[in-house]
Amino acid sequence: MKKLLSITSAIAISCSSLLAQAAEEVNIYSYRQPFLIEPMLKDFEQETGVKVNVVFAKKGLEERIEREGKFSPADVVLTSDMISLFDLVDRQLVQPVNSKTINENIPVHLRDPDNQWYSLTMRVRNIYSSKRSDKPVDINYEDLASSKFKGKICTRSGKHPYNIGLVASMIAHNGEAQTKQWLEGVKANLARRPQGNDRAQVKAIKEGVCDVSLGNSYYFGKMMENDDQKAWADAVYINFPNQKTVGSHVNISGMVMAKYAPNKDNALRLMEYLASEEAQSIYARDNMEYPVNPNVPVSDTVAAWGEFKADPLPISDIAANRTKAQRLLDEVKFDL
Repeated sequence: MKKLLSITSAIAISCSSLLAQAAEEVNIYSYRQPFLIEPMLKDFEQETGVKVNVVFAKKGLEERIEREGKFSPADVVLTSDMISLFDLVDRQLVQPVNSKTINENIPVHLRDPDNQWYSLTMRVRNIYSSKRSDKPVDINYEDLASSKFKGKICTRSGKHPYNIGLVASMIAHNGEAQTKQWLEGVKANLARRPQGNDRAQVKAIKEGVCDVSLGNSYYFGKMMENDDQKAWADAVYINFPNQKTVGSHVNISGMVMAKYAPNKDNALRLMEYLASEEAQSIYARDNMEYPVNPNVPVSDTVAAWGEFKADPLPISDIAANRTKAQRLLDEVKFDL
């Protein structure tokens, strides 16, 4: 298996060689980081004997698949969020999958009615808060625009898919005008210009730069098991917002079968495996994400954070508002 290929160097996997080995291989284009999916892929290889090749990238996979056209070696695309997933669908770079196995393992609200995309894991967009102050009670996303958080909030770029998903959900619940007002309030409360990743915001809380940040749930677990980052996690509470209103915003990672998949049979085997209890258990145990297969429990670490109410808003409703979300973020100049 290829360990890591950048978006620019991955072309080293030639289309011709991949096609020649099609019967024994499956090719993945992945927005998910290597350490998050390699345990599942290694298990799949051992179980099936099918060799897995992976192109890892942080951006640009949609454009690459468009450019490669019918010669694209991509069989399966793994995304780290719903925004990228729906972008692939909108660009008509996927093909529907007819699998009773997948449909039995992934609940209907977490997959496309036309079988073009599937969720693989869920994660909460939590609000982390400093232990220097009292634990917020019943905190809502809407509260982040309150003047009591003036100069106390850290976040990554508003244009990151994780935040676009949250803003899109706010539009779905509250409308564009109210969401724009909320974004202006959050921006006014930032302790610094948006920067870094979710973990960098928790580090900033530890260092006293801010008191509150937005971050995905599984990063809390990842920081807890990292010797260099455990102190960051120990400095914050993980809070589940909007528990007395609509519930916490939940994003997904997902998978699609690429439109021109040359190894279609192996692609289907891989997709069915990733939805299985076996793979979902690895997602839960190693990644500390919430499995989509209802037969698989969360890890003990995640269970210790407590139960929460998730926003039941259909993923398709959130995705439908993603363009509006990006426009509002531009209008309020959130990152500037």
